Amino acid sequence: MERRYGIAAAVLAALLLVATATKMHFAPWTGPVARAVEQRGPLSEAERATIDIFERVSPSVVQVAAKSAANPLMGEEGQGAASGTGFVWDRDSHLVTNNHVVASGGEIAVRFASGEVAQVDLIGTAPNYDLAVLRIRSVRELPPPVPLGSSSDLKVGQSAFAIGNPFGLDQSMTSGIISALKRRLPTHGGREIANVIQTDAAINPGNSGGPLLDSAGRLIGVTTAIISPSGSNAGISFAIPADIVNRVVPELIRNGRVPTPGIGIVAASEDIATRLGVEGVIVVRTAAGSPAERAGIRGVNMSTGAVGDIITAVEGKPVRRLSDVTDALEQAGAGRTVRLTVKRGTETRDVKVDIIDVDRS
Repeated sequence: MERRYGIAAAVLAALLLVATATKMHFAPWTGPVARAVEQRGPLSEAERATIDIFERVSPSVVQVAAKSAANPLMGEEGQGAASGTGFVWDRDSHLVTNNHVVASGGEIAVRFASGEVAQVDLIGTAPNYDLAVLRIRSVRELPPPVPLGSSSDLKVGQSAFAIGNPFGLDQSMTSGIISALKRRLPTHGGREIANVIQTDAAINPGNSGGPLLDSAGRLIGVTTAIISPSGSNAGISFAIPADIVNRVVPELIRNGRVPTPGIGIVAASEDIATRLGVEGVIVVRTAAGSPAERAGIRGVNMSTGAVGDIITAVEGKPVRRLSDVTDALEQAGAGRTVRLTVKRGTETRDVKVDIIDVDRS
């Protein structure tokens, strides 16, 4: 044992001699020290552009909460309120959101990015477009309206940005691209919205009614629905095109509703037309006293099953599905007359049909 201690003492003495000879210095132990932060270079142009979009637009995006009129304590999926997103439309305190966000009929409140909460009134709804307009009762300082863009010149592949409140997480921004255009989306009103935008920007429950923006920070759509087996984002989301929004919202502000242009027909599904090898819209029947009936349009013979009239064009533009017809009628508007090209058997003819507001007829 004494020999071991002797060896250790000799080694320590040798180390001390070496340290003295080489003038080594041992710093006292001070524990862990924070590392120095390395400086980064400037942000990329794309990053700066995205940050600019968020900083300019996000103050104008609000969280919307609507209580249920039937049970004020319960909203969608058993929660205290149906929650969604909205945004400032104009300087007259109007907000835009989805109809399904506020369809419960109860009180509605919004929360701004500043944290301020305001009560709002429901000005009008358009279930066929899943749009609704609210008006703020009072607010300390109204953020600017979201800049308006156009959806008519969108291209698949261009950037798209969404700002909203997914799962109640306010002021969230996601990005992606325009995945497809001219999609068709069924609505609670029993019709279809034509020319819907598809995007892979992450949209989740709570995003409904929020703005979809282009790389200039302009409104190009209103987020409305997703396709997902789980109910969460799966990369397939839809937005109502800005051109439709810009047509519907002013009408809601003026009248609280929008006309539903129609001619009084019930059409067969696309599947039936495909199975029969028909190009166009098969008229199943016409409503009694409707413009279509007065124009002599004939539906399917219910006794024999024989196909009657097939609408092949509206104002000379070919149509292949009912949404093509309804879109053309909406573009023309109720109170106008439209020229239909109708095929019956081997004969084709043009007929003029009045467009009416079918919700009031």
